[in-house]
Amino acid sequence: MILVDTNVILDILDRDPAWHLWSSAQLRRLSLLHELVINPVIYAEMSPRFMTLAGLDRRVAELELRVLGIPRSAAFLAGKAFVQYRRQGGAKSNVLADFFIGAHAAVLECPLLTRDTKRYAGYFPTVSLIAPPTIC
Repeated sequence: MILVDTNVILDILDRDPAWHLWSSAQLRRLSLLHELVINPVIYAEMSPRFMTLAGLDRRVAELELRVLGIPRSAAFLAGKAFVQYRRQGGAKSNVLADFFIGAHAAVLECPLLTRDTKRYAGYFPTVSLIAPPTIC
């Protein structure tokens, strides 16, 4: 099982000129060997791109992604990581979603496909990150 971060999915949905090819190739390659999953936070971050719930669900199915709920243990870990972030001087208040995603991967003990390695590596060191080599 591999958790797919929002940025990878948005690269594909938005046909990002810099990242679409890499993200698409990773999704195809990894789907041959692993189940690809997202969680409700990632689902919510995808939703602004769609007019209807049915449209979003259709695209999730086309990408062969399964939506998993976030267990309480991951929510607890996300809150603890966010507190650590704030204590270390983190000033952004819109990063809690990333902590939910990282904590979910940590609790699932599964890799995370992402382009946002800095925060995940720093706060969730046990999570294996699948990322472009130029970012790692």
